[in-house]
Amino acid sequence: MTPLYEIRSVSYRYKLDGQHIQALSGISLNVCQGEFLALAGPSGSGKTTLLNVLGLLDRPGEGAVLFEGENVSRLSERERTLLRRERIGFIFQNFNLIPTLTAHENVEYFLLKRKTGRIEARARVLRALEAVGIAAQANQWPNSMSGGQRQRVAIARALVRQPQVVLADEPTASLDQSTGLAVIELMKRLNREQGMTCIFSTHDPKVIAAADRVVHLTDGRVIE
Repeated sequence: MTPLYEIRSVSYRYKLDGQHIQALSGISLNVCQGEFLALAGPSGSGKTTLLNVLGLLDRPGEGAVLFEGENVSRLSERERTLLRRERIGFIFQNFNLIPTLTAHENVEYFLLKRKTGRIEARARVLRALEAVGIAAQANQWPNSMSGGQRQRVAIARALVRQPQVVLADEPTASLDQSTGLAVIELMKRLNREQGMTCIFSTHDPKVIAAADRVVHLTDGRVIE
């Protein structure tokens, strides 16, 4: 099977308070279509940086990232933005919902920005909200919803784009443990039913246990 991602000897460093921080050091990793993969490790291990590299938010200083066989490290910023917008979904630990929009409007926002017709956009939003079990809250404001409900809206927002891969950075960190596990089980169900490739970072052992494969990081290196 051709990997969805091929990460070849990727290194990345950034400057903080005048010091160079080596966030990733020579990481090599393949991810196949349909995987449910966890990136595990303590804070500062490189999990978020690796997700940013996979999501084309950061460009590696060394090495190459291939997406469906194409070296996306060589693409222009405009080409990377288009690929990211059309093929990659993101879920953030702090939800990143727009407080002045309802749940429906938050999920619909990207489609309208992409000039999707309103009838098609409405149908896709309703399907996405139903898929995550939150259609009844479609007209609620984010601030009137629980943390678990807001994270479900964030997942629906990622799904409505019909991406090939969803990247989730500590998606349960803002939730209590039972709600967090419910969110992970929801993502796992969508992975099985829709073939959605999911790569998420976490340091919660119970969340790690739900993954099909776990990549352990320490100090920017894959250790297991």
